[in-house]
Amino acid sequence: MRGMYQSPLNGSKRKIDGVIRVYYDGYWIKYYEPPPDSFEVRRQLIQVLTRRLFNHVEHGINIPGSRLKEARAAYEAETDTERKRVNGAMLAGALFNRAADIFHSLVDLQTAGVEIAPDHALMRECGHCLIEALELGKMVRHRSGDEGIDELWGEPFKAFSMPIEAFYSSRYLKIAMTMHDIDRITGAMKATFAGSRQILGLDSRLDELNVTAKRKCEILRTDPEVFDVWPTYVVASDRVRNVEPIMPAVHDAVDVREAVEGSRLLRDGTDLISFIVRARVPMPKSAREYVDRCQQFRRAYIEPYLSTSV
Repeated sequence: MRGMYQSPLNGSKRKIDGVIRVYYDGYWIKYYEPPPDSFEVRRQLIQVLTRRLFNHVEHGINIPGSRLKEARAAYEAETDTERKRVNGAMLAGALFNRAADIFHSLVDLQTAGVEIAPDHALMRECGHCLIEALELGKMVRHRSGDEGIDELWGEPFKAFSMPIEAFYSSRYLKIAMTMHDIDRITGAMKATFAGSRQILGLDSRLDELNVTAKRKCEILRTDPEVFDVWPTYVVASDRVRNVEPIMPAVHDAVDVREAVEGSRLLRDGTDLISFIVRARVPMPKSAREYVDRCQQFRRAYIEPYLSTSV
């Protein structure tokens, strides 16, 4: 929800339509009270963030922490550049899992009454694993194969090193950036097909997709509203994806290419929004490249027709 108040400060909270929302970079985002800070809360959060990370990145890199030495040896021995990237991704996965294993053990020790100081050797080792994984995470690609999602690699380290309240604040900022990407992509789709002879009735569908996508990325899976929000978003996405081009009664090869490429552009745009919504982080490289494709399509197919029809 954007622009409801003029220039509030980031972190400002207001009750809007009965819901507490927090403001970040132009967006009012649904607010959730952070849980009390504790080792157990951090352990659960790191586990959730680690599962989320592996759910969105390429297959084959979720290597158990117990195989860290093997993963490191394979990475250091590999000389082929492309294979070394994959080995680096596997090493990053092993490092993340090792850090999670260590933190799990630290919580068990604390539960047993052992005092764990911030400078404890295992705490330092956990931090080192997360930092190295964060650096190697630059080699990892999203499951689409297009780009990495660096933001996801940093979140478990933030959950380890930052106060829980500060971590939650950083997440709201990322959600605002995600909403900005959604606005940018749906805006590009709308501008691209404005005046199209083949793709009609798209504006209202894109408006619905924009609203429901941003609503989905602001709520937690544990929120009861998910049973309304997720189906609404899926239906809105399908309504854009399934728009059928209307071919002119008399058409040529250019018209056919416009229909095929226009349909592909709609599918790719809804897919990209889905990737962003599910990960709840921006994908700037993919968004930039998609907007460029939209502009190329419009120059190739829409603008020539509009110039001849004037």
